[in-house]
Amino acid sequence: MITENQIKELNDAYKSAKPSEIIQKAFELSKEAVVTTNFRPYEAAILHAVNIVEVNVPVVWCDTGYNTPQTYRHAEKVIKDLNLNVFLYVPKQTSAHRDVVMGIPGVDAPEHALFTEQVKLEPFRRAMEEHKPKVWFTNLRQGQTAFRDSIGIFSVSKDGVLKVSPFYYWSDADLDKYLAEHNLPNEFKYFDPTKALENRECGLHA
Repeated sequence: MITENQIKELNDAYKSAKPSEIIQKAFELSKEAVVTTNFRPYEAAILHAVNIVEVNVPVVWCDTGYNTPQTYRHAEKVIKDLNLNVFLYVPKQTSAHRDVVMGIPGVDAPEHALFTEQVKLEPFRRAMEEHKPKVWFTNLRQGQTAFRDSIGIFSVSKDGVLKVSPFYYWSDADLDKYLAEHNLPNEFKYFDPTKALENRECGLHA
């Protein structure tokens, strides 16, 4: 769909652009888009920003089954307030069943790769296979992981999808201001069972 030179040109041209301008440009490239979310902190920003440019865009929520009660309540509020077009994807095995046969393995345990495949990678692949997007909006930001520091606003996923991160250069303080200006909620009691450390890559993006 897009070459490395085009990606570089887009990143150079839109480095200082507003998120709305970046999102508009992505939709000019293709309307076949999805937004992915896990309703972690600051996710309401990307969901709001995309939704005000193009309503009814499919929102892919891959729920590991291990979210906190606060995250589930936060998700319900954001979905309702923004009238999101959510498509929910969950693992094929319940967390209760997995707790009996595997539990939540540590990142150095031999079962960790299988666990990540079951709760995150397989549901995500299933979602992308069903929607077949050409554009994938996400809230990746510079400074989150070493890999994310290298990609820029526009990048291409390993499956060839144009990945767009409109808030890539924004700080937490910038996003706090955005949420306040648009009366959007936030929630920090979030748990990712595949990551021991906040700056560890989750597996979907690298």
